[in-house]
Amino acid sequence: MRTEGRIEGRTGRTRGRASTVIAVGGVAVLVAVTGCTVQPVGADDADGKHRSPVRIEIPHTPSATAAPSTAPKTPSAPVLWTRGDSGPGVRELQARLRQIDWLFDGPTGGYDDLTEDAVKGFQGKRGLPRTGRVDTTTWQRLLGMTHRPGKWELYLMGGQPAAAPDPRCMTGRVLCISKTSRTLRWMIDGRTLSTMAVRFGSSYTPTREGVFQVYWKSRHHVSTLYDSPMPYAMFFSGGQAVHYSYDFAARGYSGGSHGCVNVRDEAAVSALFSAVRTGDKVVVSW
Repeated sequence: MRTEGRIEGRTGRTRGRASTVIAVGGVAVLVAVTGCTVQPVGADDADGKHRSPVRIEIPHTPSATAAPSTAPKTPSAPVLWTRGDSGPGVRELQARLRQIDWLFDGPTGGYDDLTEDAVKGFQGKRGLPRTGRVDTTTWQRLLGMTHRPGKWELYLMGGQPAAAPDPRCMTGRVLCISKTSRTLRWMIDGRTLSTMAVRFGSSYTPTREGVFQVYWKSRHHVSTLYDSPMPYAMFFSGGQAVHYSYDFAARGYSGGSHGCVNVRDEAAVSALFSAVRTGDKVVVSW
């Protein structure tokens, strides 16, 4: 019986030691995995408070759901012109778009819906973003496909500034017409009341130069020589007159007259026709 008791006692102590070893081993594994800090049983901190014998410190792992860092975006090319802009740069843009048949109106110098659509078409054809805005990338591509437009490409449909008035225009009521700038000024006593683009006859049928007078006005005139309409005609020399031209309105300076002074702005020539009187002076000069 004693032997059995000793055996049982040893067995219990053996089991106790084994449990301790297993526990310590488990802690060791936990330490290895989590980076725990083990304190002896009954250990107190410096403040005298009893602490847990094992303190587990779990390393911080970034959350899988954390927002990824945003990579810097490639900066877009600077925009030069967009809808609503105006000026000489827009006029050149329109002239260049006309050269490659992406625009058929103008140039007007104003970035309108037609210009925007033309730019989108040009961009899409060449694999560029179809923004309708002209950035530096679009502009450089267009420059490489076109030539610098001349003055009458830029002002194909009018809009050019008028030349200084001829000295003979500075007194009285005068239709002051400049072949240099292709413009007509309506002037009274040296003051310009309106200005409009005009075109002249070809080298075969030139517009006469000099000082004349309006001798006849005909609102719905039709040429008996060419059988063509000459609305708002103000005759000043033989069969030559200042009048509205449908062809000039449609084609600009691509065409020419048979010697008359053509106006393409119907509203402007209508107002001029109402203001001009028979006997008013007409000056045509370079």
